[in-house]
Amino acid sequence: MTRPWLRWTRLICTVLALAGAASAASAAIAIQDDRGRTLQFDAPPQRVVSLLPSLTESLCEMQQCHRLVGVDRYSNWPQAVRALPQVGGGLDPSVEAVVALQPDVVLLSVSSRVSDRLEALGLKVVALEPKTHADVRRVLGVLGELFAVPREQGAQRLWRVIDAAVQAAAQSLPPKAHGARVYFEVSRGPYVAGQTSFIGETLARLGVRNVVPAELGPFPRLSPEFVLRVQPDVIMVSNRSAQPMATYPGWKHLPAVQAGRLCVFGPEQGDVLVRPGPRMAEAARLMADCLSGAFR
Repeated sequence: MTRPWLRWTRLICTVLALAGAASAASAAIAIQDDRGRTLQFDAPPQRVVSLLPSLTESLCEMQQCHRLVGVDRYSNWPQAVRALPQVGGGLDPSVEAVVALQPDVVLLSVSSRVSDRLEALGLKVVALEPKTHADVRRVLGVLGELFAVPREQGAQRLWRVIDAAVQAAAQSLPPKAHGARVYFEVSRGPYVAGQTSFIGETLARLGVRNVVPAELGPFPRLSPEFVLRVQPDVIMVSNRSAQPMATYPGWKHLPAVQAGRLCVFGPEQGDVLVRPGPRMAEAARLMADCLSGAFR
């Protein structure tokens, strides 16, 4: 006959075991990336390789920089990430270099060409690609969940900073700038920021008009003659290559160029402007400063 105290001991152990299992299940992390795939993690990843600068910056702004063990060659902010091993370009990094770092997770863009190869080698891959303001807010939330960052310290705080900065930048513009027609060149080609891109959305919130039609997509490649046809009031150019700035044929006759309403952003400012992440707050101020200077 089983003694009463033994029965109670076994019952208590069973209850504690079930509670532990339930706690472990609740602690497990499940996220969905931008490929529509759901990924499960038993705990926040401790070793991270980031292959997209905006994700690198977002992670660091959430005070999670210490988890990074490797980055792509373009991740250069904050300063601390420059000391990390670089594994090549974000779209086509060295798979061997990534594997050698033994990451718990690899963060990359949807357009990266190595996702399947990395997963075939047993690595977990989270593909995230913010293109709009809503995307940025969502991606910040996904990163916050993945790394168990409290919302008040992570996604919510960062988005409030971005949102408030854009609003403040809009309020700082002189009346003459309101409704100005703006052309924003992201890189030589020219590749430009369309209305549906996060840059285009920032311009809209600043109260100016983007001369690139929405139907052309977020970042279309256009001919230089496009600018000659649309005659923008202000031209913004991201010169991230640090090459001597040379305008396209015919641009010197544009009223915007002749009036000095041409803003050329160097490599550091260019990085700020074209990365959909926490430095969008600074990007809004850079755009506003350009517009204010153009309409003094």
